[in-house]
Amino acid sequence: MPTTADRSPRVDDAGLRLPRPPGVIRRFWDRHPVLSDVLIALVSAALSFGGFASARTTVGSLPQTSPPAWVVAGIVVLMLGTCTALLFRRHAPLVGFVLSVALQLTAIVVPHGAAVPLLVVSTYALAVYRSTRWCTIAAVTGTAAVTGISLVVLAMTDPGAALPASINTMVNTGFSVLVGALVGVNVGNRRRWIAAVLDRSRQLVAERDQQAELAAAAERARIAREMHDIVAHSLTVIVALTEGAGATDDVVRAREATDAAAATARQALGEMRAMLGVLRTDETSTPLAPVAVADPHEVVATAQRAGFPVTLTVTGTPQLPAAVAFAVGRIVQEGVTNAMRHAPGATRIAVQIAYLPEGVSVRIENDGLRVASAPPGYGLRGLAERAAHLGGTLHGGPADGRWVLHAHLPMTSTDPEPR
Repeated sequence: MPTTADRSPRVDDAGLRLPRPPGVIRRFWDRHPVLSDVLIALVSAALSFGGFASARTTVGSLPQTSPPAWVVAGIVVLMLGTCTALLFRRHAPLVGFVLSVALQLTAIVVPHGAAVPLLVVSTYALAVYRSTRWCTIAAVTGTAAVTGISLVVLAMTDPGAALPASINTMVNTGFSVLVGALVGVNVGNRRRWIAAVLDRSRQLVAERDQQAELAAAAERARIAREMHDIVAHSLTVIVALTEGAGATDDVVRAREATDAAAATARQALGEMRAMLGVLRTDETSTPLAPVAVADPHEVVATAQRAGFPVTLTVTGTPQLPAAVAFAVGRIVQEGVTNAMRHAPGATRIAVQIAYLPEGVSVRIENDGLRVASAPPGYGLRGLAERAAHLGGTLHGGPADGRWVLHAHLPMTSTDPEPR
């Protein structure tokens, strides 16, 4: 009786939790395939030589009264070769079957039943280790070949007994291969079905791991994109305010600038804590609220307080899905931040938002165009990914002596609210 440890599930190399195969004996043979092949070959050899030894010593319809010694020696050698071929039945089952059929053909000259156990085992091996189709073709072909050759040989030596003897040979051969085929097809189909189920399970495990890796990569990209938008904009505003506070001799204006810088830093810190709150695994902690949509008016007002000539023009009614509204705020924030960082000498930074029935158009341009000395950073790339995720487009580059950032987002987004 299997113990508790035997019944416990096991984990294979693919990460599947599988129960142990039932039965102590079956598990033993599965762990020792060579020993099982040797025992099967020895048992088959014992049955085969026993059937040959107990057979008649007459030669049937041939005129001799006893078979020649070389015929008996040939049959014995063929039996030994067939039994040896059964040792390799897992890798070459067809060889053993062909030798078993050849041994059955010798029964036409010297009647014996030595081939019966070998036919059963070799047919079983074909069905289990090759396929049902191969087993069927081999069984039908082997039976037909033995029957046809028997009919021809006996018709030439003893026409009167040819038909009954051929029928007897056909029944004997057909019954042997039928028994081996029925058992082998049942066992082989079960083995192949289990192997297919395990292979599919391993594929599902691999696909699950791949999906988890893709989800983790997408989440890292999202966090990096949000971090860039928050940190870049806030630090740019803070740098501008602190530089303005240090450059002025007016104490009141310097204090207002430092207060605005502190407020911007606190706002950025709150947004970062809210955005990263989903990564906390402490069950006792309270989940943080989702990141609020960046208001274009607030973005422009913050830039104006930092001393930049930013204007905002809005047309239409702002009735957008949450994901589209969030993307619009981030695009305005990144566009204004880029103008503040890379075009400090701009005399005009214009933000235009047009709410249309089919979507929303965002255009940000400044007249402080400078020749780029470095490749584009992560900001524009993140905005392009954000727009593409919503089915929209985003383009940025010089145009007529100005730097223009233009985005168009459709109104049909069905994405959930941003976290």
